[in-house]
Amino acid sequence: MQYESDIITVAVVNFKVYTGEKERNLSRILDFSKSAAAQGADLILFPELCIVGYDYYLDESISLEEKKSVTEAADGPTCASIAETAKQNGLYIVAGMAEKDKGTDTLYNSAFVAGPAGAVGMYRKIHPFHAENSWCAKGERPFLFDTKWGPLSVGICYDTYNFPELTRYYVSKGSRLYLNPTALVERIHLAESRRGFLDFFIPAIEHSVVCNTIFTAHANLTGMDKTRYFGGGSCILGPKITPTTETDAVHYYAGSPHDAQAGLHMATLDLSLAARYAFNDNPYTGVPDYRPELYKHFI
Repeated sequence: MQYESDIITVAVVNFKVYTGEKERNLSRILDFSKSAAAQGADLILFPELCIVGYDYYLDESISLEEKKSVTEAADGPTCASIAETAKQNGLYIVAGMAEKDKGTDTLYNSAFVAGPAGAVGMYRKIHPFHAENSWCAKGERPFLFDTKWGPLSVGICYDTYNFPELTRYYVSKGSRLYLNPTALVERIHLAESRRGFLDFFIPAIEHSVVCNTIFTAHANLTGMDKTRYFGGGSCILGPKITPTTETDAVHYYAGSPHDAQAGLHMATLDLSLAARYAFNDNPYTGVPDYRPELYKHFI
């Protein structure tokens, strides 16, 4: 499949959130976005729940009604500010946030997408993790958005690491770049906490790249929120070119799972390396190895 362009410059942010300080967090998101655009970024990715903070929504001392009172709908002023910045700077912005459904008052753990033409849409996390289910409902639909680089796809944290079906679905629909706003905790008070963080994070994201032969970008919170310490590690990775085969390993194009310092990482990617091998016609059979018509009978 041919797209208008294969070359995209992507930025990811290790983001230090200030719990409950919506305006302060938003201001820094907009400034990061402007800076990334000035450096040539086509897209910038921010972490899960970076507008108000992850810990705010898990804080049992704050009532659900109070949480609802500070949470905006997709057409609220926070999304409007992000969309206007995306328009003015000619880039896509993807940011994790709590979203309130305008019709039902239900809360979702979501990711808002804006682009050069303004608001694009909202992805609602299909698989909220553990205590997240105390404040948010489960999303019901995957989310892809059309660009000149083809369809780009979004999943949030637990969606990405524990439910490979979602990524595989996106790749089957033509996505060559998967975007993951995340909130991965490093249990800093425990011995070897960094090692535990990396033992979980690295294998999951590298396996996704290898088995799907695509690019994937991850943006994590870093440092203390209110009670949790987040591990950073924001990075962009994808297929590695070799002399003997198109892809056989993983390459980190920007950032590192080992880096917890707040800041921005950016790389220019050649999405033509995203072979999506399992979804192309096998030369020996004339059909793809991917067999969704069979899998649906397994459940």
